[in-house]
Amino acid sequence: MSVVALVPAAGRGERLGYGMPKALVPVNGVPLLTRAVRGLFESGQVQHVVIAAPPSDVDLVHTATASLAPAGGAVHVLSGGAERTDSVRLALEHALRVIPDTSIVLVHDAARAFTPPEVIADVVAAVRGGYEAVIPVLPVADTIKQVNEVGVVVSTPDRAGLRVVQTPQGFRAETLKAAYCSGIAATDDAGLVEKNGVAVHTVPGHAHAMKITTPFDLAVAEALFSGGQK
Repeated sequence: MSVVALVPAAGRGERLGYGMPKALVPVNGVPLLTRAVRGLFESGQVQHVVIAAPPSDVDLVHTATASLAPAGGAVHVLSGGAERTDSVRLALEHALRVIPDTSIVLVHDAARAFTPPEVIADVVAAVRGGYEAVIPVLPVADTIKQVNEVGVVVSTPDRAGLRVVQTPQGFRAETLKAAYCSGIAATDDAGLVEKNGVAVHTVPGHAHAMKITTPFDLAVAEALFSGGQK
């Protein structure tokens, strides 16, 4: 039974200001997408990676990632959709059609290119252990305020029960498929599954799984990982 990772990477990444797809922006000379795909395979748990790329850059993405698959593994590249959820849906449909023994599906952000392979393996192990949906999380360090439409604070949630969500998010294949067939909308895949009535469990995340979306994030990543990690 195969573990398949879906990587929605069709975003243009205007906030990074590179004039190229965000997933292809380099950190110390290596594209985010390359680092993310390499980490998935280095977990030792992923057999296939399905990338939803910008339609105009499918060949470029394939060239950048095809050699990353280990023996017995494969990278699949297809055209992504207008929105992230469209890209995940297209990648999921491809996986279930082309890789019929898909049992576990991960959804991973290329922008979290430095996620340690151990975190990926922990997510897969938790799904294999019987959970339908699993996400890596970190405790919230800052105080959080809920405000109304004019910016006035209305409550202060207890941060002890709050978590920052990272990726990869892991699911039984049939669980994610059912959520996408439900017509429900959510901001991430775990939220979609949760709204479809499935309990979502957590495993510890890692600070290195930071999401790189702004020039500041990129500068931090280049400083932190200048020693050649991943």
